[in-house]
Amino acid sequence: MEKSNGQSGIVFNIQHYCIHDGPGIRTNVFLKGCPINCLWCQNPESNQIQPQIMYEISKCVGCGACVSACEQNAITLENGHVKTNRSLCNGCGKCADACLNESRNLMGKTYTVEKVIEEVLQDRLFYGTSGGGVTLTGGEVLYQYAFTKNILKECKKLGLHTAIETCGYSKWEIMSQVLEHTDLVLYDIKHMIPENHLLCTGVSNDLILSNLKKASTDIKKDIIIRVPVIPNYNDSKENFHKLGSFIVENVPTCIEVNLLPYHAMGEGKRDQLEESRSNFRSHSPSQEAMEDYLSIIRSYGITPAK
Repeated sequence: MEKSNGQSGIVFNIQHYCIHDGPGIRTNVFLKGCPINCLWCQNPESNQIQPQIMYEISKCVGCGACVSACEQNAITLENGHVKTNRSLCNGCGKCADACLNESRNLMGKTYTVEKVIEEVLQDRLFYGTSGGGVTLTGGEVLYQYAFTKNILKECKKLGLHTAIETCGYSKWEIMSQVLEHTDLVLYDIKHMIPENHLLCTGVSNDLILSNLKKASTDIKKDIIIRVPVIPNYNDSKENFHKLGSFIVENVPTCIEVNLLPYHAMGEGKRDQLEESRSNFRSHSPSQEAMEDYLSIIRSYGITPAK
């Protein structure tokens, strides 16, 4: 968990002119670090808080420039392609700077709160005309909670609409501090069945569901619940019935439910990170299956969004 004073943090991407992560046109700030380990994570480069190198083998010409640039001796050239000893790599990025073909890219840089706000304000004109604002995502924004809180505080001082996307796996006293400066919560639910949640993410969902209930009933934040739909992992009708029942009983401020069909973007990223779990594969659910799940959500009087 975060050890800085919150005036700086590790960001791996800032996307401008986004339209799917809250109302209007938004700036999405992606923070590194996550306390859970979803098998299907679409942003695996966000899991660790330290900067990481992604290696796209198809662009590598085997010139060896990265080998010479690495002061940690973490890179070797084998059969015309390079391999990285991740236990030796310190994420300095010198190999990426030396790579002429951009086959190596550093994911994660230190940003100050001030620098993030500078980026955010580039889109301020669009916020006013569209009802948009700023969305902090990741990774997990509560992992660098002080940094997250300070960005949100500055955004609110500027009169900007703020949203966070969170898995909710955090102490409530941390989460409540962040929510104090948050207008909208995009709350990710991976699985409603406890033992399956543990198998898929490495953690229990008890804390996640408890925080979701508190965010809605104790401080009455507007909440959009998001569920990634992963065939053979969390796509049982039982899971969606449990979700609908929980929302009705515990999340009165839920304004929408998003069911997000799996896509394979994370598979290629895991390969580029040279991860041992890169063999995870799934497929997108059929349109018919998605309609069935949406119908279950509707049956509880909840508004789903396609």
